[in-house]
Amino acid sequence: MSLLELDGVKVHFPIKKGVLFDRTVGHVYAVDGISLKVEAGQTYGLVGESGCGKTTLGRSVLRLVDITEGSVVLDGTDLAKLPGEEMRRFRRRLQMVFQDPLGSLNPRQNIESILSEGMVAHGIGKDQEERREKIKSILDKVGLPSNALARYPHEFSGGQRQRIGIARALVLEPDVIICDEPVSALDVSVQAQVINLLEELQEELGLTYLVIAHDLAVVRHISDVIGVMYLGSLVEEAPSDALYAEPKHPYTKALMSAVPVPDPEVEDQRERILLVGDLPSPANPPSGCRFHTRCPWAQAERCSTERPELRDVGGGHRVACHFAEEIAAGTLKLTAGEVVSATREGVEDAPPTLPEQAERAEAAVAEAEEAEEAEKAVKAEKADTVEAADAPEKADTAEEKAAEPLEAGKAAEPEPRKAVTTEKDATTEKDAKDAKDAKDAEAEKAAEAGKAEKADEAV
Repeated sequence: MSLLELDGVKVHFPIKKGVLFDRTVGHVYAVDGISLKVEAGQTYGLVGESGCGKTTLGRSVLRLVDITEGSVVLDGTDLAKLPGEEMRRFRRRLQMVFQDPLGSLNPRQNIESILSEGMVAHGIGKDQEERREKIKSILDKVGLPSNALARYPHEFSGGQRQRIGIARALVLEPDVIICDEPVSALDVSVQAQVINLLEELQEELGLTYLVIAHDLAVVRHISDVIGVMYLGSLVEEAPSDALYAEPKHPYTKALMSAVPVPDPEVEDQRERILLVGDLPSPANPPSGCRFHTRCPWAQAERCSTERPELRDVGGGHRVACHFAEEIAAGTLKLTAGEVVSATREGVEDAPPTLPEQAERAEAAVAEAEEAEEAEKAVKAEKADTVEAADAPEKADTAEEKAAEPLEAGKAAEPEPRKAVTTEKDATTEKDAKDAKDAKDAEAEKAAEAGKAEKADEAV
């Protein structure tokens, strides 16, 4: 027999309306018939989108919310049937780590008071000194100093407050710890520290975890078995490796396809399943299969009328789908939605690597240079065409312009005057010519004499 068993658990919240008298006009089906088993020393991961009922299911196990129908059996005892006082004493074996570490701690109490409150209620420790020593040992296990006892929650960081919440659960020595989004409000580095701490405590103390989360990477790292919830019901359950290797349900396939892969080559080759429509309201869930309004493989004849049961398809893999085998074999065609590549419309989900960036930059530069050269060639061709077309006109214009000054010069040139030469003018011109010839002769003689003197000097 398993340590914790849930059988057909339902949690319905009534919707009331009225002024003088409240009357129930409907219900919110937060959890609607969930059955699962958690073995001792095992970590069961519960995943699903926001509003699917994960947290409500966890709180119903501790009876923090009333169970409408079904049973929660812890080590042979049905918690749903226990009266209030017996359930309060039984809660020592069931503890919870809440999602908001600051909101779950009383800001008016110091850490010693917060951790010792549960110990006093359940009669753990003879006196305050003994309880203080045990609290110090628990703080040491979760990585907090002993001087933190006198400090208040607001004096710690988010990761330290989450460690305080884990220490508050550990001081009561529980068998099962329900972790409701234990790392969602923390940084990535702090998330790794808290997850590793939970694993170390599980090995050391033999704890059993029910981990509620929406981060598939966190759940895969810490869980042995994973259950997938959708709209208040469990649609698939399988060992961690088997679920991630080959999901059977269409909703799980869509969830897994949305997880980015750190390998760029695998990221470019993988496919995505795009769902249609919005998440239905839990106050008015669809008939038949809850997922048929968004399922890419929904069949109108059966999916909208018959609700599938969670059945075993082999190897401990359970799935609530009428056509799980046909979808896995690829014989069922898509009726809605879309299966696309991870790279759509030229936009990549994963950033390009440095070599890819360099290649793209070189290609962009080469393309710009080619475009520039092509533009220059087009401009040159246009210029040649224009010049060839304008050449005859320019030639005619040039001839006309060249002819215009000649005609103008001819028109403006005066008629040559007839020379009138007298006897006196002729005599004067002859004398001037003779004088010039004499001067030229004397200059030639002087030049020859200068040359002779220079030659003698050189000798």
